[in-house]
Parts: sequence; structure tokens; C-alpha cells
Amino acid sequence: MRNARQDNLATMHKQISSEIAEQVSRACVIIDRHLGHVLQAIHLYGSALDGGLKPYSDIDLLVTVNRRLDETSRHTLIHTLQQDLLAISAPPGESDTLRALEVTVVTCNELVPWRYPPRRELQFGEWLRDDLRAGIYEPPMPDHDLAILITKIRQRSIAVIGPPAVDLFDAVPKADFYAALADTIAQWQDEPDWQGDERNVVLALARIWYSASTGEIASKQRAAEWGLEQLPARHRDVLDLARSAYLGADDRALVARKAETKAFIDYVKMEIKRLLPRK
Repeated sequence: MRNARQDNLATMHKQISSEIAEQVSRACVIIDRHLGHVLQAIHLYGSALDGGLKPYSDIDLLVTVNRRLDETSRHTLIHTLQQDLLAISAPPGESDTLRALEVTVVTCNELVPWRYPPRRELQFGEWLRDDLRAGIYEPPMPDHDLAILITKIRQRSIAVIGPPAVDLFDAVPKADFYAALADTIAQWQDEPDWQGDERNVVLALARIWYSASTGEIASKQRAAEWGLEQLPARHRDVLDLARSAYLGADDRALVARKAETKAFIDYVKMEIKRLLPRK
């Protein structure tokens, strides 16, 4: 990596937990090696900065490139990049030294000037591990979640490479932020949509509810604490179990409560829809 980028990494080491600093550095070196010819920025955000790392927290990186990847070499490039990232990432709770990486790659001129929904170039995450090992990769696609992600990154992130997020990205209009919240909850219609991922979906709904109510973004733990204060007593156990699992407890008690989980999801979705502006 060039000297300026090495300096940024050294500064980053001083700002984040020593527990993840080496893994972040290794990820950035890999990203720079494969995307350096188009790389514009790498921003670290999420649990590493907000509310502290918990047992199942992953490491979130947004990678910005200055042009779309060349379609003629895209498959080879993405294959080698993602295989190298797999080697330094681990499913949550399965390694004493590695956390799960979540890496989102965007093209700057797809986000600036801002329009909704923006286009995602590619994504790496542990939930894709089996597909990635089999050589199956998602194509570029519209991604409504980027409206939430960019809002979050502009609020708090570390520029490991490149300029601060507030200097690089336009602010997301509130209407698009709320549209992204609505599009996100629309993904969870019935049990197959959250089966096996109950903890994350319950906590995500608590965060979306908080954002719909306040216009702000909170950590999973803060949103769960807020949600427990808002919920009727009959729905509190589900959120409390999800919060406990996020903090390291066994999540089997939550998984076993299928009817209660569906009731919680239906109730919180109804509350969110009530709060969001009508399209």
C-alpha cells in the first residue's frame, strides 16, 4: 500500500479496539491489492465504533471505487478478492481470533449525486460463504439498504483510506431514508423469511422502529433497550431474548418461540408502518 494509506492504517489502529485492528488492516491490504486501480475509499463503521463489539458483532467495511468494475475481468477479480477475504473472516462465534467481515463495494458516481435506490457493486458476508466457496457471486444490483448505510457512515465512521464520509457522500434525504426502512421491513412477511435468523431480524426491527420514531440510528443494544420500554408486556420476552443472544447467550430459547416471534414481528412492523410517512 502507498505511504499515505499506511499512515491512515496506523491512525486507525489508534482509534479502534486492538482486538480487530490487525484483521481490519489485513482486509484493507487485500482490498487494496485487488481494487487498488479503482479504489477511492474504505470506511470502517458499525459495531466497531458504536456501542462496542459484542460476541456476534461483525466488522463492517464500505469500499468505494471510482468506476464500475470492468465486466471482462469482473469474474476473475471478484473471485480472487472474495476467496482472499474468506481466508481472514469467520462465521460469528466460530473463531477465537477472527470476526465475521461484511464488505460492501459501491461505485462513487452511483451514489453521488444521490438517487434512490442506489446501486451496489458487490457484497461479501459470512451468510454468503457457501455460495462464494462454490463460485456463485451476486451481480451488481439496486440496494435500498445503502440509504441507511450511508446515513450511518456519515454520522460515524473512520476513513481508513480516502476522505471522510461527509466529504465523499451526499446526505441522504429523509424521504429516501424512510423509504429504505419501509423497503427493509417488507422483506419479512412470514416465517420462512426469518427462520434461522431470528435474533438478527428481531434486533433489526427494533433498530428500524427506533429510526422510524426518532429519525436517528442506534446500535442494536441501544435500540433493544429503547424497544423494551415501548413494547406491551406480551412482546417483551422476544426482544429480551434476542438482546441476550446478541450479548452471548444461547439463542435456542428464542428460536423455540415461533408463535411469539411472529407476533412480535407483526406488531413492530405495524408500529413502524404507522410512523413512516405515506408514499
